Amino acid sequence: MRLPKPGAVALGLVVLGGLWVGLFAWPVSEGYPSLFHWLRDRIIAQNTPKFDREQLRQDLVAAGFAFGDAAHIRIYKQERRLELWLQRSDGRYALFRGYDICNYSGGLGPKLREGDRQAPEGFYRVGNLQLNPNSRHHLSFNLGFPNAYDRQLGRTGSDLMVHGGCTSIGCYAITDAKVDEVYAVVEAALAAGQDAVDVHAFPFRLTDAALAAQAGNPWLGYWRNLKEGYDLFEQSATLPAVGACKGEYRFGADAGGPGCTAIAAWS
Repeated sequence: MRLPKPGAVALGLVVLGGLWVGLFAWPVSEGYPSLFHWLRDRIIAQNTPKFDREQLRQDLVAAGFAFGDAAHIRIYKQERRLELWLQRSDGRYALFRGYDICNYSGGLGPKLREGDRQAPEGFYRVGNLQLNPNSRHHLSFNLGFPNAYDRQLGRTGSDLMVHGGCTSIGCYAITDAKVDEVYAVVEAALAAGQDAVDVHAFPFRLTDAALAAQAGNPWLGYWRNLKEGYDLFEQSATLPAVGACKGEYRFGADAGGPGCTAIAAWS
């Protein structure tokens, strides 16, 4: 049997190396699992109409809001839904608009470690330093993972975002057109003086029935802890203070107790 010439072997290795770089290494370096995911996001970007802030301004006014009103975001993994809430003059928040989540990675349950490709659950705060107008995914803002609670439990991870496109490695992707709106409202709220935008990420809507259906789930205790904060907002339409207290979330007056660290935005 004739062996291949060394030159042919070298050429084959070069070709294979080039394919590996093009199909996997380069896309991963750009934040995409593969070339297919990069191409899909480029198609989304090409088909996204030019963002019209004036139309969004009109929509806000029609709903009784304005650019600069304090904002709050609620995320529900299972329902694949992101909600944008804005504060009215009485201090209570009301739902402005809901957006379908195009993609998130992982399953139900919190993010535990760098590289697990799990989208976070919990209570986060977003400040100016977390906004990225030059994101490779059109626009993005960092959730601030790991927060004080995550750090108390030794959880690790970085670059966990809400962003455009439809690709996720631990992020919440909502497409370019939708992140245009959400980003604009968050940016305006921060520019108008809101110290940070609270982002509450849940596995699903934490109703009693939904939790009862999770009997036996290893994360049930954690989700019951999240439900305490979830219920406070549901009951009052105001945002409770949130603290990380020796490996659990506490809320309201309890959030500032001994051994507690406030959940905060980057500073």
